[in-house]
Amino acid sequence: MNYDGIIDAETWAFIRATEAHNPPAAEPLTVAEQRARYDALCEAFDAGRPEGVTVEDGTVSTVPIRTYAPADKTGATVLFAHGGGFVLGGLDSHDSICAELAARTGCTVIAVDYRLAPEHKHPAAYDDVLAVAGFLAESGNPLVLAGDSAGATLVAAVAHTIRSGIAGQVLIYPYLGGDMNSGSYITHADAPLLSRADMLFFEDIRIEGPAPKGDPRFAPLEDATFENLPASVVFTAACDPLCDDGRVYCDRVNAAGGRARLVDEPGLVHGYLRARHSVARARDSFDRIVAAVRELAGSSD
Repeated sequence: MNYDGIIDAETWAFIRATEAHNPPAAEPLTVAEQRARYDALCEAFDAGRPEGVTVEDGTVSTVPIRTYAPADKTGATVLFAHGGGFVLGGLDSHDSICAELAARTGCTVIAVDYRLAPEHKHPAAYDDVLAVAGFLAESGNPLVLAGDSAGATLVAAVAHTIRSGIAGQVLIYPYLGGDMNSGSYITHADAPLLSRADMLFFEDIRIEGPAPKGDPRFAPLEDATFENLPASVVFTAACDPLCDDGRVYCDRVNAAGGRARLVDEPGLVHGYLRARHSVARARDSFDRIVAAVRELAGSSD
């Protein structure tokens, strides 16, 4: 697809800046090299923590977490799982994003440092996020599950397991298990910053053997039932091979009598959270993400 006229100049500048930190390699990179590049990229776009947010590292059931407590707490909690294809990222990669979410929503944000592939195959990452979500759900405070990309996969999978006791979920350009041989996976196969080939790599490295069928822990769209899920707000980037996943997911939740709202962001690409301070469209989308978290947490005033 030709994205000229669809992607604006600000977003193209973000894309080029991102690509400058991750230029094509003459030979395939090792996982360690990919992680080093990704960490450097995230550090380059890190906006720093806003004032008034207290940060503390800890563990839940041996799973490392980082807690962001705003000065004025609402009493609600957000569990945040980072993106990175189940292979990349950690507590530092999304640090300023989590800190800003805490400051702007008034919610305590808990970031989960789940185990990564290929060292830890599926369902290790899911198990880690489930353990933290289960612990937080026992507190009795409103709990919102949130995540971007692979992190959105994991929190959605956890929502399909727990179902009750969750105030809502906010999924940001999620991978949910759509058909990679049709729809947006083909239309946007060579989209900037995430391609269909990238997705096939991440799927292959995540598990031994072929992708499992009928396992919503791996891909929530594989679930047989979409009833009794928490209220969901799903943000998709229009120029992203994953964009149809969000639409299909919302359709299934709503068809099952649930409440899901799709926000498809025109002209944006996968990973646009890093552009929230440099691209107007991304900044506006982050405003909508903050509003969705506040609404689901019961603090929309």
